[in-house]
Amino acid sequence: MTASRTSVLAAASLFLACLAAADSKSASQSSQHMSANTRFAVIRTLEAERVYARRPFPMGVQGLTLQANGKVTPDGPELWGLVTQRGAAARPGDRVLITGVEVKGDRIVFEINGGPRKKKKWWQHVQVEGMGGSAPLDQNPGSAVNPRGSVVALVFEGYVPEMTVEHLKELLAPVFDFSAHSAAQAYSDSLPPKVREAIKNHEVLVGMNREMAQMAKGRPPKKIREREGTQDYEEWIYGDPPQDVEFVRFVGDEVVQVKLMRITGEKIVRTDREVSLDGIVPHRGSAETAAGSPGQKPSAPPTLTRPGEDKPPSPGIPVSNRPDTTVPGAPDPQPNPAPPTPPPAAPQAFASSAPAGS
Repeated sequence: MTASRTSVLAAASLFLACLAAADSKSASQSSQHMSANTRFAVIRTLEAERVYARRPFPMGVQGLTLQANGKVTPDGPELWGLVTQRGAAARPGDRVLITGVEVKGDRIVFEINGGPRKKKKWWQHVQVEGMGGSAPLDQNPGSAVNPRGSVVALVFEGYVPEMTVEHLKELLAPVFDFSAHSAAQAYSDSLPPKVREAIKNHEVLVGMNREMAQMAKGRPPKKIREREGTQDYEEWIYGDPPQDVEFVRFVGDEVVQVKLMRITGEKIVRTDREVSLDGIVPHRGSAETAAGSPGQKPSAPPTLTRPGEDKPPSPGIPVSNRPDTTVPGAPDPQPNPAPPTPPPAAPQAFASSAPAGS
């Protein structure tokens, strides 16, 4: 009995020692800096990878900063302000291309859509040597690609630790979607939980935009545009009697009223805002972006005249009907002289075919 108890205690001690060794090994691995092999694997796997954006990316070198705990800065109204000021390199749901991966210090920097800095092609750096010296192969130094991309920096505490590529993708989940199969799915995943739940239940909430309403209810069978007082609005109508009929009213790109007429005669009207989209950048392919806001006037055609200058006359207006554009005090323009009349041609002499002396 004593020998059996001793063997059990020895086995338990050995098991605990193995667990402690495994824990210390995993802890030592997590505290290691990223190895060169892992760095090459990350660059080889993620560079030139196409993913869907879950957040808007402002153009420029600032871009986004993602902490290892999942916090993204800037966010909310500050992010919306940057996108409005600088333009969007990508919007939620857009498919983007990772064009650069760089591991340096305590962060991994990812460039999307070419990055925020002007770059040249490889042949634009080539110099041609000759008898007269060297000359660049690119004779147009201003032909570098204009930067329209952005960056996101994944920041760690102190240094970049050792990790797998799959773990790195999980850390990038707040900004990149590696699993989405469509732009609509990626855009839906970037919305607040209340909006996602409403779209899943095919329900339109007051405060949604046109694209969210269309994702929830589908394309409307009927649309009408009316005016109430001085306010223009558009209504999407779903259903026909004798079934339930739902009216979704838009002012601009926002749902301001949802009215449901049930078959029983019950009337339900909702006008209080149910969801706030402050800080949410609309998707690039939204209905409002594609169709334009109601009543929007087309922009004026481009012109080469400066402000205050008269427009040049149309080529189709006769010269006699064109406005007088002479400068006061200038001498009168001389009329174009008529082309000189050519002298009459001398009579052509014809040789006689008669024999001499006839």
